[in-house]
Amino acid sequence: MTRTSSFIGLQIQEETNVKRLLLALVLLAAPVMAQAPQEHPNDRIQKLVTLKYADPQIVRRLLTNFGVEIQADDRMKVIALSGPRSNVTTAEDAIKQLDLPAAAQKDIELTVYFVVGSDQPNLPGNPIPADLQSTVAALKSTFPFKAYVLLDALSLRARSGVGADTTGQASGNRFTQFRVRSASIEGDGTVIRLDGLHAGLRIPHSDGAPGKIIYTDTGISTDVVDVKEGQKLVVGRSSLDGPEKALFLVLIAKVIN
Repeated sequence: MTRTSSFIGLQIQEETNVKRLLLALVLLAAPVMAQAPQEHPNDRIQKLVTLKYADPQIVRRLLTNFGVEIQADDRMKVIALSGPRSNVTTAEDAIKQLDLPAAAQKDIELTVYFVVGSDQPNLPGNPIPADLQSTVAALKSTFPFKAYVLLDALSLRARSGVGADTTGQASGNRFTQFRVRSASIEGDGTVIRLDGLHAGLRIPHSDGAPGKIIYTDTGISTDVVDVKEGQKLVVGRSSLDGPEKALFLVLIAKVIN
């Protein structure tokens, strides 16, 4: 009985030692596990995004400022993204907002009015249209020129996410021009964002040589402008033939289904 008891006691002691050893190994492994590398939001990753509705090239252009490398394949309708994890995730979320059936079915109609204010008498131009009277009245309160006339009006239609341009001719052999690099529908669909907007005039001048005419360009350019649908927005002011005359651009944007 004494020998058996000693054997059982020894076995219990060995099991206790094994448990203690396992516990020690677990405690030693815990700091190592805690030091295992974690995913960082700026780790570089690559991702392929398949498009159903949107044009890959349009999406690529719209994502140029998202801090990712972008490749677009028109045939497979795929966008390849490469860059920091957080930037790629942001770009992927933006693609989901762009790749919608509604976005492919809507156009944007833009109309810009070239309004001239001057203190000179007999200012050439057309009367201000009735629907612009309130806008010009607001201009007069800030820029009290004696007369305001409409020099020209240009309209263009652009597909959401795409740019467009147009030209016209005003009095005095002056040419008007209007372009946007990209037009897109934002938020709830009532705000239109225009990237790379320019509207202005090409004005002829004689350089002194008989029959030779040179042109100078004037106008207003903006990197980004947001306009609410149907709102009459004064985009800016530019001097025209001296400080006593100014060119104003009044912009109206509409979403066309």
